[in-house]
Amino acid sequence: MNEGNVVIALFPQADGSIKNRPALILREMPPFGDFLICGISTQLRQKVEDFDEIISAADSDFVQSRLISESLIRLVFLVTVPSNRIGGVIGSISNERHKRLLQNLSDYLIK
Repeated sequence: MNEGNVVIALFPQADGSIKNRPALILREMPPFGDFLICGISTQLRQKVEDFDEIISAADSDFVQSRLISESLIRLVFLVTVPSNRIGGVIGSISNERHKRLLQNLSDYLIK
């Protein structure tokens, strides 16, 4: 698994349940190799402007993401998980999109 991969991961939900859902690996975290991931959703109305990002069929990296429909990469939906909570890689996003998302997150954190 690599940063920028779209994966299926066990993700805690707002109601306390845990659900398999698509997610994006943002960073591998020290010292144990856990991953900082963010959820991916088809609920586009939840987009936080200038923070989250929509990926759609018109985007050059949509096919390689292997997502089945237009989706929202939700930087506001973060969790750190061990690799054994990731069921597998389904695709990836472009390096440019990955860098842009990390920059959005970094800019927000240093405000």
